[in-house]
Amino acid sequence: MEHFIKEYDEGKGGFTIMEVNAEVFRKELTKIFVNAKEQGKEFVDVKSGDLHSQVGGYPGSNHRMPTCCSVMKSMMKAKDEILEKPPLEKGASLVIRYFLK
Repeated sequence: MEHFIKEYDEGKGGFTIMEVNAEVFRKELTKIFVNAKEQGKEFVDVKSGDLHSQVGGYPGSNHRMPTCCSVMKSMMKAKDEILEKPPLEKGASLVIRYFLK
């Protein structure tokens, strides 16, 4: 079963329906990085449950938490660190510190 979210599209002046997939998580994580850099932060800690909630579809029975965690890990650079690891590796408690500089 596919999972979709509504997202407001300013250009169209209304909501569009989007599938929650890896690209959606990548875009949201990139926004978080940009916002943190603009605030002058050296790093930002991101929790998978919070990221998924921002994107939509979590909590819920048809969540995409494994995809969310995979994307978070794939966007790590050499000096980034996993601060909290969920028991099953891909859960809502994954926390990664991303260094921005």
